[in-house]
Amino acid sequence: MSEKIKGYLYLIAAMATVGSTVIASKIIAAGMAPFTATALRFAMALPVFIAIMFLTGKRLPRLSYRDWLLVVLQAVAGSVGYTTLLISGLSLTSAANAGIIIGTLPVVSAAIAILLLGERPRPGIYLAIAIAASGVLAIVLQPDEGQSSLIGNILIFGAVLCEGLFILINKRLHTPVEPLALSTLVTAFGLIACIIPAALEPQFSSLEVEPALWAIAYYALVPTVAGFLFWYAGARRVSGAEASVFTSVAPVSAVLMAGIFLGETISLNHVLGTGCVLVAVLGLGLSEIRARKRPA
Repeated sequence: MSEKIKGYLYLIAAMATVGSTVIASKIIAAGMAPFTATALRFAMALPVFIAIMFLTGKRLPRLSYRDWLLVVLQAVAGSVGYTTLLISGLSLTSAANAGIIIGTLPVVSAAIAILLLGERPRPGIYLAIAIAASGVLAIVLQPDEGQSSLIGNILIFGAVLCEGLFILINKRLHTPVEPLALSTLVTAFGLIACIIPAALEPQFSSLEVEPALWAIAYYALVPTVAGFLFWYAGARRVSGAEASVFTSVAPVSAVLMAGIFLGETISLNHVLGTGCVLVAVLGLGLSEIRARKRPA
């Protein structure tokens, strides 16, 4: 098997774990408050990241005061904001809806870069944004969607914005930080940021606490740690533009798993929404590949 094919398989596995975070978060939302769950996720993942850094001989970076502030902001806005909003949203809306909305992340990140960084977009990016928006509207405007589901969808989109800000902030670091070190730092700062809010949250006393704990353990060890390892094992074997195409696996896997593991009904609107998001993300990735191959 060629190294490129191995890279593709690693990237598919990584994005499938991203899709599975929606299922895990849906289970967590039924049995645990969001900040408590997020703190437990970080507490489980942090020792594993530290062990991997020790075993691989990696060291923490030497950063300026400004860059340290940006890393803390990444942890609070990206990791904590993303996870807590995802769990909160999934207490009100379906995992299938959330999976489609989360799938718009590459397109939302491109839009944020245009608005806040002043990047000059290729014409195809505007088309990708419009198609992705159509996919989100397909699920928001479902006839059977109630007010609570709409609020849940808005919270999920807020989670996507937080993750988009994480990517944006990373571009502003003066000193590039190796991905493993960045994940370790963000996990540590995220845990610290969650401690006080978690202590103030009302704790659940339902029968769903035990499944929630298992789901948190899964989230911490599989998508957070294994998903990270899969992604960078794949990204080392293919170009960045090629890797971006595989982010389209996440919404498909989330919708399929919502039907298989949670028994959710997958409607025509979900199929249409997933299709629009797929077209948008694939179009964005293929546009990037063509741009990289075009002579300067």
